[in-house]
Amino acid sequence: MNKEGTVRAMDAVVKKLKPLKPHVGRGPDLPRPSREEAEAAVRTLIAWAGDDPDREGLIDTPKRVVKAYGEFFSGYQDCPLEALSRTFEDVAGYDDMVMLRDIEFNSHCEHHMVPFIGRAHVAYLPSDHVVGISKLARVVEIFARRLQTQETMTAQIAHAIDLKLQPRGVAVMIEAVHQCMSLRGVNKRNVATITSQFVGEFRASPALQARFMDLVRAPSGGFSL
Repeated sequence: MNKEGTVRAMDAVVKKLKPLKPHVGRGPDLPRPSREEAEAAVRTLIAWAGDDPDREGLIDTPKRVVKAYGEFFSGYQDCPLEALSRTFEDVAGYDDMVMLRDIEFNSHCEHHMVPFIGRAHVAYLPSDHVVGISKLARVVEIFARRLQTQETMTAQIAHAIDLKLQPRGVAVMIEAVHQCMSLRGVNKRNVATITSQFVGEFRASPALQARFMDLVRAPSGGFSL
């Protein structure tokens, strides 16, 4: 069996072993504390940090924090697969790479619950239909608005697109700066973490991977991205 045949066989095995795939649906259906309980938890953290939660500048902070968390983690309420549900078959025979580059996102590290900020680059090789390009950005946004590791988020984006669109291949690359590294611990600023995930024909073809990377790094041509 040649290299491409071996990779396809491995992909087929992985698709059968669904538990190995990253979770790509809506967030887990778990009981949630009330808003009042969440605000009380913030008050406890303020007191543990060494300040008085009842002083004027902090009295409304628990409400603000809970509201902000509702925005930061809104991705648990949305399903990435639903975002990809509307597709278009009338593409005049187009079957080459579709790519969305420089998708800005803000997420939160699941280990320290502090932000990591970066850009995602997403591409796929359509089979017989395409999806609206804004939906690719929407998928990135949904996964980013959950507690994450960058590695898991990269795999989730790739496998959600692969599962829903069933394209010939998917490529995802994420570049991000983690504040859990720049604001604490080793305190190294502006160190970018880069992760990538290739599925299908992208995984089988180093030439396709190189082309994807070339497009990621290509000049914008004067467009403001």
